Formats: sequence, C-alpha cells, structure tokens
Amino acid sequence: MDSSSLPYATADKAQPVRLRMGDGLAAEEPITIIQQFDKVVAKFGDKPALHQKVLKEGVSAADTPWSHWTWKEYRDNVDSFAKSLISLGFEKSDIINIIGFNAPEWHFSNFGAIMAGGIAAGIYATNGPDACKYISDHSEAKVVVVEGVKQLEKYYSIAKDLSMLKAIVMYGPDSVPEDVSSKLSVPVYTFADFLKLGESVSDDELKARGDAQKANEVTTLIYTSGTTGPPKAVMITHDNITWTATAQLSTMARELDNDDHMISYLPLSHIAAQMLDLHCPMATGTQVWFAQPDALRGSLGATLKEVRPTVFFGVPRVWEKIYDKMQEVAKSTTGLKKVISTWAKGEATQHWNSRQFGNSSDNSKPLACGVGEPDSWFYPVAQILLKKVRQALGLDRCFACYVSAAPIEVKILEYFASIDIPILELFGQSECSGPHATNAPDAWMIGSVGRPLPGTDTKLDPNNGELIYSGRHIFAGYMKMEDKTQETVDPEGYLHSGDVVTIDENLQDGKPGTGFIHITGRIKELIITAGGENIPPVLIEEQMKAAMPAVSNCMVIGDKRKFLTMLICLQVEIDAETGVPSNKLTGHALDTSKEIGSNATTTDEAKDCEKWQKYINDGVAVANGKATSRAQKIGKWTLLSTDFTEPGGELTPTLKLKRSVAADKYSKEIEAMYA
Repeated sequence: MDSSSLPYATADKAQPVRLRMGDGLAAEEPITIIQQFDKVVAKFGDKPALHQKVLKEGVSAADTPWSHWTWKEYRDNVDSFAKSLISLGFEKSDIINIIGFNAPEWHFSNFGAIMAGGIAAGIYATNGPDACKYISDHSEAKVVVVEGVKQLEKYYSIAKDLSMLKAIVMYGPDSVPEDVSSKLSVPVYTFADFLKLGESVSDDELKARGDAQKANEVTTLIYTSGTTGPPKAVMITHDNITWTATAQLSTMARELDNDDHMISYLPLSHIAAQMLDLHCPMATGTQVWFAQPDALRGSLGATLKEVRPTVFFGVPRVWEKIYDKMQEVAKSTTGLKKVISTWAKGEATQHWNSRQFGNSSDNSKPLACGVGEPDSWFYPVAQILLKKVRQALGLDRCFACYVSAAPIEVKILEYFASIDIPILELFGQSECSGPHATNAPDAWMIGSVGRPLPGTDTKLDPNNGELIYSGRHIFAGYMKMEDKTQETVDPEGYLHSGDVVTIDENLQDGKPGTGFIHITGRIKELIITAGGENIPPVLIEEQMKAAMPAVSNCMVIGDKRKFLTMLICLQVEIDAETGVPSNKLTGHALDTSKEIGSNATTTDEAKDCEKWQKYINDGVAVANGKATSRAQKIGKWTLLSTDFTEPGGELTPTLKLKRSVAADKYSKEIEAMYA
C-alpha cells in the first residue's frame, strides 16, 4: 500500500501514518492484526490456544484443573465481544480500557475492540482511582473492562465524571453485586452477559469492520508508566505489531508453532507482555498459559514447573529472585555433591562463554538451554547433571529465555549461564512496539542488549550519545500530545529514544564489527554536577549493587551539587499480599549481617551498627575504585529504613525507579547529606 504522502507521526488516533518500507525484512507485505488472526485460526483452529485455572473458594491452584480454549473458541469469543461493542454504538477508532490480571477475557476484550475497528488500552491493575480516571478520561473510553469487584470499586467514584463511558464489563465473578446500580451511572455487565448484547449483529457487519481496517491505522494504546510525569498514550498501529512480531521471531533459534508454550504473568498493559502474550502467539499458534495473580509474589515457580514453557521472559526482578533462592540452595550443598556441582557449573560457564560473539570462530552454533555442540568432551556430562536444576525450575524445555525492562547485573546472567540457562537480554520501548535490539543465538554478548532487529536503521547522536533509530516498529505518536510527538519523532521518521548508549564498532584482534548496543543511562536521568560533568547514575548504581550483595536498591543524587551522594536500601521482607516492605532483613542482607558478626536483624539496627557501616563503606570504596572520574565517586551515603517498592511509589509497575518521587520522599535524608 502506498502511504508515502502521509506523515510519519501524528497525535490524532484516527490519522493513518506513513509505512517505513525498506529492503529485506522491511519489505514484507503489511497486514492487519485481523488478517493475522484469520491465518492462525485457519492453521490451528481446533488446536489449544489458551489455558487457565479458574480457582474456586477453598480449592488450591494445585488441585484446580486447567480450562482450555482452542484457537477457534478464542476467535468466537473475540467476535462476540466485538459484536456487543457494535451494539452499543462503538465506532471506528473508539477506545476501550481493560484493567485486571491476565486472563482469557483480557485477550477477548483486547482483540474484540480491534475486531470492531476500535482501539484497546490497558490500565495497570495496581493503579488507583485517580490514575484510572486520568486514563479513561484521556482516552475517552466507551467501555471499561474490569476484573472483579476490587477493580470495579475504583470506578464507583469516577464513573460519573467519564462522559463518554457507556458500560462497564466485569470478568471473574458470575454475578454483579446487587448494590452496584446505585453506585454507578452506567450499566455493569458480567462478561457472559455482555457477550449476549451483540447477538443481533450480523457476521457480515462484523466482517465489514475487519475488512475496512488498514495496516497503518492505530489499533492499540500503551500508556507509559509515567516515571517523569503523567503517562503518555503511545499509539501503535497494526503494522507496528504484526511486523515487529515477525522481526523478533526471526531472531530466534527456531520457528515457534502450536507445540510451544508461554506463561502469561506480566502486566498486559505493558508493551512487553502484549507482544509476548498477545501478538507473538497470534503469529505462531503458540499456546499461552495464564499464571495466578500472585505470580510475582511467589506462585510463579509452581506454574513454571507445571507448564514447563519453551519460551520464557522475565523482568530482572524475576531472575534475581530465582538467583537468590539458588544461592540459598548452594549454601546448604556440601561435600562431594558441592564438588560435582562446582565442576559442572565450570564446564557450562566455559561452554557458554565460547558461545558469546567473538569468542568462537563459529558464532552460528545454536543457542538454547542444553542445546549446542560441546566445546569439550565433558560438557555433555555437565549437561546431564545440570538438567536436574533446569527441571527443578521448570525450565527444562525452555530453549529461549529473555530479560528486559530494566538493567540486570552481569553476575546474574553469568550465573544462569553457569547452570546451563543462557538468558538473552534485549532492549525496547513502548514507542518501538516492544523490541529494537536483542541478543540472538548467532549474536550473544553478556552485558549488551544485543544488535538491532533486521530491517531497522540505528544511529547515535554525536553530541550526547543518544540512540536514534527507525523502522516499521516505530509508533504513530502520542495521542493528543503533538509537542511530545514532535520532540520524539523527527521529520525523517527517526525515534529519539532518550537512552544514552555505546555501540561496539569492532572487537580486538581484527575481528569484524559487531554492532552490539550497551545502555549507559537515560538523558533525563543524567546528573549534571555543579562542575558541569555529566554522570550516568545507572552505571554507578549497578557497580554499588555488585560490590554489596546485601543491597536491594540504591539511588545516586548529585544534580547541580558539588559531589554525589546515594540512598541505599537493603533487602527486606515484603508482604506477599500487599507488596509493602518491612524493615526486617532477609536474603543476602540477613546473611551478610551474620557474616560480618552483626546482631542486626532490621535496617534500623543496621543503621546503628558499626559493622554495617564498615560493610557499606568498604563496598562504596570498591565501587568508587571503578569510577571513570573523580566526579563519579560517591561522597556520602544514607541507609534507608526500608526498600523502594511500587506501593511505596518509588517504582513503576515494571520496577523502573521513579527518581523524582524518591527524591521528594526522602528529601530530608538527602539534604542532611549536603548539610
């Protein structure tokens, strides 16, 4: 389709945009999500697509059987939801919101809105009423889909102010509470009842809606997590989604199909989970298994062992939690068993080091958990021993493990490689529909976020090192924010990422250029000291955590100051239900207390303990020793009474640090360091 006369970016949700066609993969014929859906149903219609455990009161997840939906049943539910929207007067480019934990109904609602010619926008399930109101008002939502009474209650006080809202749909419970009608000015339907509203809408009318859609039209909104202000509505087109899924899948060790399995547990309002759980399966027929709502609070491990996914994506905190548990197991391993374990990990480390780009003459060896030609006679023996570890984690079938969304320590990646689980780090943004760069089987380098996707173009701003790139994955713009859109997408259609990076041009010994990208920080996060030096805080924070395993989070301060200071959080117990942190030491922090001879079991006790002060001073000295300049050394530090968390406001739902929030919250502690 010829879109050359259209703009690259817009702030209007109804404005089609120019397709960034190119050579190779970038020349692929554009298709809509509906066309992609048609293909997968035609190929796998009677095959399983979705799996969920519908828990009943008094019955544990372990004792609950899985419910299943085939691809055809999946599509039937999507079509029914779309017809019901149409019956309410839902028009082209109208918007729905979805708030709740991952479930089949989330998928049905998302694609139902798209099928009806509209746009779907997720809301983080942890958002409060004010945040929900902002998004539902800003998006002019016609329908809001909520999970259960807890999410429904958020709309009791705000629905009356949402002039465009026509209905609320609740999934989960079989009935709507009797007193709801007195609290809401719009009708509330159970999911099953809502699907009945569209029974009079014909298949032909629905098909016409799908056929009328174009690949360069907006179909999804991703609201940013708002680390520096109100969330922006990132507009994603059909082509953004279908092409990006194709590009990412092309980097994998093999093609996915209906025999592959993924676990859905990360927030579906985030682009990473949407691409992984919604759109890549739509392109491949991969089966999706829904975890329990408390997945990140402990139950994910049980789901992993039950499902045994073939592809698994974890944010850094997930891998860190597994790492911490494995360290606890390692401490209890002694004698011959420890000797054998250490030997096996050494063999695996050697094997996966050889798979890193530039360390082998053959970089195309398959990269997958427990797969690949051995570099020594002993690695296959180590594989057999380490397979028990992968089985215990539920990752024995997993051939592709990924991490993204926030920085992860190199030691974590190196550890998992040592137990025969290579993790591929990637880089992405909502504004590029998910991934832009990824490590891959034929190009893997720990400490980097990999190389750009095929069919994209990448360059650096020579003035500040900002990553700038273009491709068919670049979003259409920020809805209703023309100024922000123009700031982010230049006239040539390049996205200015806001990330400061370095790109490897070559390796030593005359080996060819690599193009691996290393993230060093965000431009808006850069600290400019009173002396005028630009400081990337993330690199310093990573060095600090590497030097002090007891540290959970830390934040460097120093903008317009004469020297750098740092807030430090130790690992503490966190309430499994609320996510609220305590001051009780746990994990490495509690172990460290014993190792240094301290009686401290809380952060307040650690604050007053000379042995803890020495531990932190020594760790800061080690990290300062690796600083690239005197200006990048930490001068003073303060130990906080608890940890940064999402409920506390310091972290986003994807665990990114809200620096301004933390700075305001702990302003007294910060000013005391500069007094």
